[in-house]
Amino acid sequence: MTGGKARIGRAVVLVGNPAAPYSRGLRIARALSEAGYDVEIAAVAADGLPEREMDGPIVIRRYLPSGAFRSMSASYRDPAAVLGVTGGGRRPFVVRAPIAAAAALRRWLFWPHTVRGWWATLDRELAPADLYHACGSLTVAAALAARRRSPIGPNGRPARVIYDAIDDVVGSNNMIGVPGVFRRWIARRERAWAQAADARTTVNDALAERLGRRWRTSPPLVVPNHPDVSSMAAGATCDLIRERLKLPETTRIVLFQGRLGPNLGLDEAAEATLLLPDAAFVVIGFGRWAERSAARDTDPRFGGRHFTLPPVHPDELAAWTASADVSIVPLAPVSENQRLSTPNKFWESIIVGTPVVLGPGLPVMETIVRDHGLGQVAASLAPADLAAAIGVLLDRPADERSADRERIARLARERFSWPATAARYRDLVEATVATAADATPTDGT
Repeated sequence: MTGGKARIGRAVVLVGNPAAPYSRGLRIARALSEAGYDVEIAAVAADGLPEREMDGPIVIRRYLPSGAFRSMSASYRDPAAVLGVTGGGRRPFVVRAPIAAAAALRRWLFWPHTVRGWWATLDRELAPADLYHACGSLTVAAALAARRRSPIGPNGRPARVIYDAIDDVVGSNNMIGVPGVFRRWIARRERAWAQAADARTTVNDALAERLGRRWRTSPPLVVPNHPDVSSMAAGATCDLIRERLKLPETTRIVLFQGRLGPNLGLDEAAEATLLLPDAAFVVIGFGRWAERSAARDTDPRFGGRHFTLPPVHPDELAAWTASADVSIVPLAPVSENQRLSTPNKFWESIIVGTPVVLGPGLPVMETIVRDHGLGQVAASLAPADLAAAIGVLLDRPADERSADRERIARLARERFSWPATAARYRDLVEATVATAADATPTDGT
């Protein structure tokens, strides 16, 4: 029992990261809690984070990797760590080359290598559930294994697995440079997992069509990453960024928020902002390029024009995004997954009325922006072209910019609403758990 309301079962949302927090996992967990489930978010342990914490009635538990694959959880940072060869400074090429080759081969053979130690711990410690929602390809095998261990859930009905394909893993940036034989092997494994799941979801129509064809299933239900900002007035402006950074009101804020890494246009956006008068590039986020971004804050070339802030909770992110004048999504179209993407930062910008600037070659987002007048699409990712697109939005009269923000926010809330999306997801859950299974399917692991 929670809050006096009878609960209908236990649900686990599996997240292949520390969930510190992970916005999609948290939104799905809240939707399941509202549907009447006791919910656990099962995440990966990380230094500095508690093993267990609460988000309202939702339990967030972080499991420490264990077993033979424990060391591979760090291999994306240091390939040599996989082979137990660390420290000692830079090695000669004749030593580094075979280490790198062996580490790459092991990553491909044991994909997804970074979470196998986490899977091992879940095998021992994750309590049975009635419903498993697997966020992405890093988690679905663990969800299927949990269903295999306890095919009947605590409520006495067959346990169910929903595979949430948050991206196209086979067409992702991480697969660039992976030999074709290994890509085909990975595609077969993911297809087996997808077919073994009781239901499937993804984030937009283009990916749903593409994944359904590859998996040889019906297209997954589209559950976009629409944020919920019902507590904010449409188009309301905040000034959290300028207040935090002690910037004058005349400074125009160009914002990039979310994951920080390669092929995201961070370097180009920073250079573009230098071409705009009275503008500052503000980065709010996390990831392996966080230190690189922070180093630019103190670069004399970017003095007072570049600022890196830590990530904020998804419940607070809307207000921070609303305090920017323009949000930039300059992703390089280097993979099919990135070309078809609709990342959180896109929805989180338009839902509060902050206009967006896209790079070219992103057809799904570009169609939405052009059809609804949500911002600008740059001619290229060259800093001059990005600056020109940003300038179109920044240089309009203040009253026009204010009216446009309110229009964008109202339109986004009408067409891209999380409450409506969550209701559609709950309908899928209800239909999935209501379907009796004659036998538990094989899972392809």
